[in-house]
Amino acid sequence: MSPFPITRLRRLRASAALRDLVRETEISARDLIYPLFIAEGANVQQEISAMPGQYRWSVDRLPREIEQIAALKIPAVLLFGVLEPASKDQTGSASWDDHGVVQNAIRAIKRVAPELVVITDVCLCEYTSHGHCGIVKDGRVPNDPTLELLARQAVSHARAGADIVAPSDMMDGRVAAIRATLDRDGFADTPILAYAAKFASGFYGPFREAAASTPQFGDRRAYQMDPANAREALREIELDIAEGADLIMVKPALAYLDLIAKARAHFDLPLVAYNVSGEYSMVKAASANGWIDEQRIVIEILTAIKRAGADLIITYHAPEFAKAMSQ
Repeated sequence: MSPFPITRLRRLRASAALRDLVRETEISARDLIYPLFIAEGANVQQEISAMPGQYRWSVDRLPREIEQIAALKIPAVLLFGVLEPASKDQTGSASWDDHGVVQNAIRAIKRVAPELVVITDVCLCEYTSHGHCGIVKDGRVPNDPTLELLARQAVSHARAGADIVAPSDMMDGRVAAIRATLDRDGFADTPILAYAAKFASGFYGPFREAAASTPQFGDRRAYQMDPANAREALREIELDIAEGADLIMVKPALAYLDLIAKARAHFDLPLVAYNVSGEYSMVKAASANGWIDEQRIVIEILTAIKRAGADLIITYHAPEFAKAMSQ
């Protein structure tokens, strides 16, 4: 590069048209996946206090919301079940009920918007009375006995019409167990989005209110990843790919942009990043206090995640972003 004054990098920043012309990273609604919380009962549209603008939806209230999502050209949704305490048990058996809240929601969505990609979270934490992501024995979460239950849940989702199943539990070997069970039961074409590098993060707090999934004892650090470990994250991703993952995820996104970039450099599979609840709620809180320009900040955050290497971004900002981009 020739030095100043021959090189003047500001030349290409002089107008909006020039800036648009040379922009390196583009983000659109087509890059986004919108999470939805599906609640038991009827006529439920309950705002989540820790996540302003986000709701728990009963299946009967979903159609109008799905129509709006589809109209905004958001290509995919990610479903989480929200159960009442009486519906939960020690094993999370409601998670593989073919008429459970998520399974019913899948069918309802496909009736309204068959082209919308429906991804389902596969985990036991929302369905267990103890709030952990697997079964509990002697105060611990044993790995291998949990795998069969996760596989049952994944098959039930596929049977209901899920386009992609997404295990988020962080048990060792769960991708292989789910892949084998899907193949055995006639769902060889159902892809797996692996929460491959999911960290034990403080950014999940608002989600636990939304999904009513806070552990009743201890925490999830014995199975979710230590936030300090980057090399281990790459090993986790590599193992999930070897076990049959079709897409891989890094979660959370903002504090782990370096991991997104490393994953992009090392692996060729479609890469998903989860812009999680705490990241969303911080923006909402700062905006409510007048401290930031929310729309500008959201665009900057999503662009940063895409620039780091994510192909797709799971984000609660999806509808607001899509509306802003369409204006």
